[in-house]
Amino acid sequence: MAEKIHNIKNLKKNRKQLRNNLTPAEAKLWSLLKNSRLEDRKFRRQHSVGPYVLDFYCSSEKLCIELDGIAHFTDGGYEYDTARTEYLMTLNVRVIRFENKDVFENTEGVLEEIRRNFISNQTTPCSPP
Repeated sequence: MAEKIHNIKNLKKNRKQLRNNLTPAEAKLWSLLKNSRLEDRKFRRQHSVGPYVLDFYCSSEKLCIELDGIAHFTDGGYEYDTARTEYLMTLNVRVIRFENKDVFENTEGVLEEIRRNFISNQTTPCSPP
């Protein structure tokens, strides 16, 4: 049997706490992603993969979106983010990162970059008349 790596039990309390305490940038981006609002893609917030809790994850795209605040711009934050990204890449999960301020100052640019990272086409071609 394959090892479970998504939403493992020992991270449940952490995931719930993070969902209940979103940063302002996470809350804003979530309002734009939830309920499949962006190109009909289903995103989850604070979804864990292996030992890491991802800010946002779209399983159909195998796409992780991370929002970076000040803690990410330290040596320790950089090392942690690098290890997380390398781990996710071994699972064929792509990671895109944005600074928190970009969500507020360039919202449409953030959404466009997310769209550019979609690999599957979920639109159904029109049938001929």
